[in-house]
Amino acid sequence: MGILSGFRVLDCSIAMAGPFAAQRLGDLGADVVKVEPVTGEWQRHVAAGGAEGNKVNVSFLSLNRNKRSLAVDLKNPDGKAVLLELVRTADVFLQNYRPGVAKRLGVDYETLSAINPRLVYVSMSGYGEDGPYVNRPGQDLVLQGMSGAMLSAGREGEPPTAAGQYLVDAVTAYTAFEGALAALLHRERTGEGQLVQVNMLDAITTLQMQELSVFTVGGKPQQRSAEPHAHVYIRSPYGAFATSDGFIIVAFPKLKTLGEVIGEESFLSMADDVDTWTRRDEIFAKTREKLVTKTSAEWLERLRAADIWCGPVYGYADLVADEQIRHNGTFVEYDHPTEGRVKTPGFPIKFSKTPSTVERGAPQVGEHTRQILAEAGYDAARIDSLLSSGAVGSLQGEGDAAGFSGGADVAPAGKEAAR
Repeated sequence: MGILSGFRVLDCSIAMAGPFAAQRLGDLGADVVKVEPVTGEWQRHVAAGGAEGNKVNVSFLSLNRNKRSLAVDLKNPDGKAVLLELVRTADVFLQNYRPGVAKRLGVDYETLSAINPRLVYVSMSGYGEDGPYVNRPGQDLVLQGMSGAMLSAGREGEPPTAAGQYLVDAVTAYTAFEGALAALLHRERTGEGQLVQVNMLDAITTLQMQELSVFTVGGKPQQRSAEPHAHVYIRSPYGAFATSDGFIIVAFPKLKTLGEVIGEESFLSMADDVDTWTRRDEIFAKTREKLVTKTSAEWLERLRAADIWCGPVYGYADLVADEQIRHNGTFVEYDHPTEGRVKTPGFPIKFSKTPSTVERGAPQVGEHTRQILAEAGYDAARIDSLLSSGAVGSLQGEGDAAGFSGGADVAPAGKEAAR
């Protein structure tokens, strides 16, 4: 039993941030009902990174495990009535509609909290629920650009440097996940639900707690270098350096020690607390010139022996095969009825008594509509009537018996091989 077993989440979100937050709750045992249109959430139908998968888009697949699908038309009065009935017994309602859409649909906090005062209502937006940017689209790269973070690395005069992942979406998802958990704790203590508001702009801004405080309190501007230094507020050398067969990371070593290891005599007389800032580009360039002469493995062995912080630069193939990743069971594998064997990152937190599990993969659209409505008290005739009118949708042969192999059969990818 997961730590959130017994809690029900109504996930009305789309794209990445909302579904990722809801999946986190499902990984901890919550019953997450993905409420989606009868045609399915839009992300089911678009390619992710050019990988179209089989019947389920891989992006959707990665963000919607441990959920059941309820296909319902919220613009149909009978369909909306179905959702409102489910709200009565729900613990969390999560949505990331653009501001104003929830109210137009009649699923805003005021409406739903009147039905269920214990409800934790998580509302996610791009910039906030109101204000001058309220109608702007909240997209990851747009928010990365606004955050200032893209000028905290890279060369002076070169284009801003974007993160290699959907950073803003991911940190927003984790922020919403934390907010939902905190609000549930409050409710368990007091019996009252509440509105939890999360926006992408605040999430990515507060992630930079140290960097922005160096600017606002310490008065230090973002000054990029001529060399590709990895962070404007960290002394040199700091970044990815080419070797004879790849790249490695070197992170702010003591200059004297580094000079001895790589054979750069000029470092021996430099001061760590002065020269690493005033001669940042010179130090970076000299380090680069030395490191390109040997292989990554040779340098990592020498640098680690000298207690210098360093590491490899991986691609995804390297990451998946890494011995620590395999030992940790970072990836999980399970069988999906349409996609076959799925391998995907798991839940990162380990609980000794209530471990997370993958009970089901990403659902097919409407796969659990009948099951969920039956649990809510709808009889077969009423369900058939809703299906006939188009208020809800259903997958023929729906239910957990439709081919998913999960629960005890799910294995952390590579865990056994690493032992």
